[in-house]
Amino acid sequence: MENNIMLAVIVANVLVSIKGFNDEMFFRKYQFHVGSIRAGEQIRMLTSGFLHADLPHLAFNMITLYFFAPYVIYELGSLSFLLVYFGSLVFGSLLTMIFHGNEYSYRAVGASGAVTGIVYSAILLDQSIYIYGFIPGYVFGFAYLLYSIYGMKSRTDNIGHTAHFGGAIGGYVITLLKMPSLLQDNLLMVILLAVPIVILFVMAKAGKL
Repeated sequence: MENNIMLAVIVANVLVSIKGFNDEMFFRKYQFHVGSIRAGEQIRMLTSGFLHADLPHLAFNMITLYFFAPYVIYELGSLSFLLVYFGSLVFGSLLTMIFHGNEYSYRAVGASGAVTGIVYSAILLDQSIYIYGFIPGYVFGFAYLLYSIYGMKSRTDNIGHTAHFGGAIGGYVITLLKMPSLLQDNLLMVILLAVPIVILFVMAKAGKL
């Protein structure tokens, strides 16, 4: 049952993305577009998370989800996995609107925010996770969030760093709400992953982003 939930999410991403690859009007109608969202099409904040720019983009997100989702499902259950996934997707879209809400032509697609939330949830829940087989999960999490801040500030690429960061915050917050015992059992990692989040909001308040 649990794996079926994960596979259903992956299949939904694949089917919607393939439709978008072959139907430009469909792609444009449901992608994240600030101007359209501000005009009342808030549904794009959710639907854009099931569209992808190309096959490698889709494959990377779905492979990452396939490897990390089982940790979240095992610890929290399938319904909470869905809560983390969709909650992180929404967090990513909301943070993107906060930082890019006045850029009416800003566009984005991808499940990266939702998947990043699952990755950070898994890192919080299981200290034994290693990225690429040798990087401790908490080190990766800390470094990735710092890199996302750098990307948001420099804007030197086409990566949606804001959605990634928002997704990470969503996964972090929802996981702690679902399992507050982590504040005792895994306090060091909770604090470590909170540091880049605090840095982000300090920089934002100071007008440095």
